[in-house]
Amino acid sequence: MIQTRQWQLRTGRLLSVGLLVVSSSCHNLSRGSSSSGRIQVIPVPQSLVLDAGAPFVLSDSTRLLFDGGAEAQRIAESLATLLRPSTGYSLPVLPASGARASSAIRLVLHPSSAPATDESYELTAAPTGILISAPQPAGLFRGVQTLRQLFPADVESHIGDRRPTWTIPAVTIQDAPRFAWRGAMLDVARHFFPVKEVKQFIDMAALYKLNVLHLHLADDQGWRIAIDSRPRLTGMGSSTQVGGGEGGFYTQAEYSDLVRYAAARYITVVPEIDMPGHANAAFIGYPDVSCGSRAPASYSGSDVGWSTFCVDSEASYALVDDIVREIAALTPGKYFHVGGDEVTILTHPQYVKFIERVQDIVSKHGKQMIGWEEITKARLLPTTIAQQWKSDSVRAALQYGSKILLSPANRTYLDMKYTPATELGLSWAGYVDLRTAYDWDPAMYLTGVQEKDLVGIEAAIWSETVRNIGAVSYLALPRLPALAEVGWSAQRTRNWDEFRDRLSAHAARWNYLGMNYYRSPDVAW
Repeated sequence: MIQTRQWQLRTGRLLSVGLLVVSSSCHNLSRGSSSSGRIQVIPVPQSLVLDAGAPFVLSDSTRLLFDGGAEAQRIAESLATLLRPSTGYSLPVLPASGARASSAIRLVLHPSSAPATDESYELTAAPTGILISAPQPAGLFRGVQTLRQLFPADVESHIGDRRPTWTIPAVTIQDAPRFAWRGAMLDVARHFFPVKEVKQFIDMAALYKLNVLHLHLADDQGWRIAIDSRPRLTGMGSSTQVGGGEGGFYTQAEYSDLVRYAAARYITVVPEIDMPGHANAAFIGYPDVSCGSRAPASYSGSDVGWSTFCVDSEASYALVDDIVREIAALTPGKYFHVGGDEVTILTHPQYVKFIERVQDIVSKHGKQMIGWEEITKARLLPTTIAQQWKSDSVRAALQYGSKILLSPANRTYLDMKYTPATELGLSWAGYVDLRTAYDWDPAMYLTGVQEKDLVGIEAAIWSETVRNIGAVSYLALPRLPALAEVGWSAQRTRNWDEFRDRLSAHAARWNYLGMNYYRSPDVAW
């Protein structure tokens, strides 16, 4: 019995999008790596057709050929860097023009009128070679991540001679994302994560075609980025975290390094400085801008709602201007996140005044403002994005022509526990098991909000209970790949049973990469 909603027919084989389903006349394909004939790609592509015939076999004679300039060359080099240690092959990277090779992986950027953010690609694997083509470098990189997943999982091992042959099934893939924004937020304020660990999180996101890293850089417990014109922000506000400990911060050079590292994986960094609340760490060094219910002092608890900027003080806006100006200059992406959530000690007019004034500051420094859904109390610019997290009040953004970013806590907050029995995480938004994270349609989530009103979705990991990258990984895997598929794949191509079957093969990949994960009982690992 074939249990699938969509299939394509070629040479007698039935193929659901992302999962091979064979007719009774064909031999049964074994479970496991793609070399056995199964396709285990996450997110599931728009169109995938498994062709009859021999697979592509990687060998020491294989060449990586690029066509499209420096960006195509850099992406080809990154692929070679992945493949060389595990295969032991030299895999020279050469310009496609004039190169001759009996076995080749060709990466091609082809001119088109596609927008600069276009991430579409095509991948064709045949016995004689593999071709990945795309209109923009980001799409070429996403295609390489698909190719990476088509290889057996031990391609990630970096230990040579693990298998006698490395094969890719003969396949044709045409793919593009459903949503332009597919993000992951990491809270480095409640607990500080060093550069090395943030890079590990970026690598995890890149594997599953996410394209935004939202960094929550400041909160009551810690200020995590140096502002040269305001040295007391880190000098006095970075020294602790939830539960105590020494905290920490990023120098501007370290932050720029993270931005470059993400950009090399076609991931945009969105910095967040939460304001007017969640700002106690800023007030330790600059108490004159605080109008909270407590005197500014180091804080290692997790209560919220008790700190706020003085909205009637020009000193507050001068501080905000310096912060936005310096971070904006370090961040090539076009967005700046101002938080705006959980403000309980300002009146409505006070809150609106602050948000509208800060929106002007963000615009002055060449960025588009993003804020949590509470910012919809203010008059927004059409370029502003409102990020939903708890209610349908975010719909108010639509009256201004603004777009909505979905991060519903009961679906996308990965700091929520999987079940009452799992150790890490919180449960105020409920328990978010794997199916809860996967089995929903963003376009149907909010009444009165259509797909055209959405920029996309974003997973969030708040770090009150999360102290290191091992804990982050445990909470992210396997839910982050699930949400990556929600954001990338067309709703008609997604199916819960097919997804968990594909997901089962990824545990071996995570093991090789040293990624901690939760063994969800929904998956036959």
